[in-house]
Amino acid sequence: MGCCLTSWFLKKQAALAISTTEAEYVSARKACQQALWMKQALIDYDVRLDDIPLMYDNKGAIDLSKNPVQNSRTKHIEIRHHFLRNNIQKGNISIENVSSEDNIADILTKLLKREPFNYLRLGLGMMEQID
Repeated sequence: MGCCLTSWFLKKQAALAISTTEAEYVSARKACQQALWMKQALIDYDVRLDDIPLMYDNKGAIDLSKNPVQNSRTKHIEIRHHFLRNNIQKGNISIENVSSEDNIADILTKLLKREPFNYLRLGLGMMEQID
C-alpha cells in the first residue's frame, strides 16, 4: 500500500491469550513470519533487504519481544511464539513503536471517526488530500 510492501489477512486466533500484550505478541509473531516470507520471495527478483522493521503500537508486546528472559508472567507462552524474539536477536527483524494515532493498519481493523479515518486514508497513499 502506498510505497510499502504489505501483507494483510484476518484469522481467528486458535490460541487463548491471558492478556492483551500476549495477544499482540502472538500476532506480531505472525507478522514476522509473513515479513520473512516476503523477504525470501523478493530474493527471486534480486531485491535483498537487511532487517525488516515491524511497526507496532503495543509497548508491552515490543518489550516482551526484546526481552530474552523468561519470567513468571511469560513462562506460559508457547515456545513457537518466541519466533519473533529469536529473529530480532538474529537481526532479521526490528520492531519499532508507532503511536496509535499514526498506525495505518487501524483503518483496516477499527471503527474510526471521520477525522482519524481521513488522516489514515491519506497515510495509505491511496488518495490525495481534499481541502
